[in-house]
Amino acid sequence: MRRKVAFFPAALLALMAAMPAPHARASDNSEPEQAAQERRRPGEEVRPLPEIDPSAVAPPARNIPRETLPVPDRWRLVEAIGVNERWWDPYNQNTLKADRPLFDDWFVNLAVISDTVFELRGIPTPVGPQGGVSGGAVDLFGQIDQKIFNQNLITSVSFIKGDTAYKPPDWEIRVTPVFNYNRVMVDENRALRIDPSLGTKRTDGHIALQEAFVDYHIRNVSERYDFDSLRVGIQPVTLDFRGFLFQDQQLGVRLFGTRDNNIWQYNVGWFQRLEKDTNSGLNDAGKRLRDDHIFFANVYRQDFPVRGYTVQGIVAHNLNREGNDGLFFNKNGFLERPASLANERGSDYDVTYIGFNGDGHFGRLNLTHSFYYAFGRVEANPFISFFQNEKATIGAWFAALEPSVDFDWIRLRGQFLLASGDKDPFDNKAGGFDSIFENPQFAGADTSYWIRQPVPLIGGGGVALSGRNGLLNSLRSSKEQGQSNFFNPGTVIYGVGADMDVLPELRVFANVNHIGLTNKGVVEVLRQQPLDSKSIGWDVSLSALYRPTFIQNVVFRASGAVLFGGGAFDSLFATQRKGDTFYSALFNLILTY
Repeated sequence: MRRKVAFFPAALLALMAAMPAPHARASDNSEPEQAAQERRRPGEEVRPLPEIDPSAVAPPARNIPRETLPVPDRWRLVEAIGVNERWWDPYNQNTLKADRPLFDDWFVNLAVISDTVFELRGIPTPVGPQGGVSGGAVDLFGQIDQKIFNQNLITSVSFIKGDTAYKPPDWEIRVTPVFNYNRVMVDENRALRIDPSLGTKRTDGHIALQEAFVDYHIRNVSERYDFDSLRVGIQPVTLDFRGFLFQDQQLGVRLFGTRDNNIWQYNVGWFQRLEKDTNSGLNDAGKRLRDDHIFFANVYRQDFPVRGYTVQGIVAHNLNREGNDGLFFNKNGFLERPASLANERGSDYDVTYIGFNGDGHFGRLNLTHSFYYAFGRVEANPFISFFQNEKATIGAWFAALEPSVDFDWIRLRGQFLLASGDKDPFDNKAGGFDSIFENPQFAGADTSYWIRQPVPLIGGGGVALSGRNGLLNSLRSSKEQGQSNFFNPGTVIYGVGADMDVLPELRVFANVNHIGLTNKGVVEVLRQQPLDSKSIGWDVSLSALYRPTFIQNVVFRASGAVLFGGGAFDSLFATQRKGDTFYSALFNLILTY
């Protein structure tokens, strides 16, 4: 281990030794002898003040040779006062948590996270064409109850070079493998796998590489450490504040940095999507890369238009060339690309998103907003026959707004979202807004029934009306392995919510939201039935977040949600078994080292 040393000039030591006592005065023999006699103590002999040779005091001249005295390594000085390392304790001196360098100025940061989920849910479930499990189940809909257990062990190792107290690291190398185990139990054959003989239980596992990147600090551009950096590899990316457009961990290159004392931040990047594992939703690096590319540039401006509010402008382009790849089936045997929708035609598309987002507060009013306009072209409309001009022009938009106000320990929220829908599936316009890969932190997020659970469009194709961990009615096969679909009915959400800090370690969330369709024509065509209403229904959820140690190392979440069907939902699932309640119960334990 290289030791740090401190330097003490010899001239400075000589100067200190030659200085007179605090009450002595450098004499010029001008003080009268009588005054000196008066100040002397009784019996004290009077002595003349010494002469000081000015040449004996080294002046503070430059280029004086210096002597050094070694001192202990500064990183381990705390051991002298009894602060010793405990490798198992992330909140005390710990080399594994980047408190001390491994060598020179290279640090290591090790994180281990156990994420355990147990979930009970009731979702519309079709009866397989070969027949249901229970006697008499010959109708379109079967039993809805399902149980899910999912365990992720996340291990992350980062090697960091540089002192990062005030500036970004010079280098960072991070690798994050995730070990997954999942088990699902349902009440209907063929709900889990295309082969009904495989039964109503499925156990699976997967090892994923969620992060593997190198981050290089190119330069500092100001005294306040504004910087430019480059990151290459599998890395997390979020294109807006709430994950409406694209939030994932994907392979790409990103140039980013800050200006003007961090008031401005920018990102420029290109990502090519990795294939996902079907049952865990994690990256599957063993598969070939998808021919699906995302190019983007965004810029953030803090304290605009008022102090405490941050705005963002973004341009993103999604280029997809998977239309001629043939049929792609997932691990369970179901068709993912192209989606089993209308005539099941593969399609390439180019779509550009222009967005304006903001997050912060205006005085007491907290506000988050998001606006997007999407335009481009899709090469094939699945609702038009092969013999017609099936190309369509994309023109769609999205808006979301969340105002909130704090009253002591309660935050009251309003939440409004409107995404355009396609008015006529048979024309050459694609008017339904769809994201690239959404992961919304909005309207209750994954504690909401509609966001958390996939609701299949039974009898209208092998697609979901709304996908898992998504809020858009996009009619995709899945957001993990499917393509974006701009021939969708659109989404309307409005409601209220409350965040309550009941105890320092306990927070409670409540949300009531109405979910609806913007336009119902696409769904009516797919189901070959009219809908008297656009209302999907009311989503009511309650959740609690408990941190017994007041920190994030132990976090327990529990939530429950119920969907009370509206007119459109009741029409789509009119023959569902009587007395069924569409519910979601989630229990989640996160342990972090």
